[in-house]
Amino acid sequence: MEYIQTIKQDGCIFCDKPAETDDRGNLLLYRGQYCCVLMNLYPYNNGHLLIAPYEHNHRMEDLPVETLKEIMQLSQICLKILRSEFRAEGFNLGLNEGEIAGAGIAEHVHFHIVPRWAGDTNFMPITGHAKVLVQGLKESYDVLKPHFKKISL
Repeated sequence: MEYIQTIKQDGCIFCDKPAETDDRGNLLLYRGQYCCVLMNLYPYNNGHLLIAPYEHNHRMEDLPVETLKEIMQLSQICLKILRSEFRAEGFNLGLNEGEIAGAGIAEHVHFHIVPRWAGDTNFMPITGHAKVLVQGLKESYDVLKPHFKKISL
């Protein structure tokens, strides 16, 4: 609800956040050559990551092959990190391209990595209208960041 009720700011977070220097404040974990890895400010689960190309583009098919390659390489690395650090048992990976497909930020294509665990869907979202996260965003950032510092593509 916080996301839905928040007044949307001008600009694009996937362009603006990488242009800033406060990586922890922006939950930016990694800066690659063509894209970056960020934590989702409104995560579905702990460790919900986003991979966003620097190029402001709303269509996946218009992204250069180098960007797509880096997205896949970073996806693979993110899975390894989340599997080892958060003991993820499975993952949802993908993108919602276009508002009609559910993209919250339709003007800039981005990819989601959502770690999953047995029993992570429970009664709380249904009866309590709340999603329980077992760790705060900044705490999760601090756990994940050292792993992303080791990446060399």
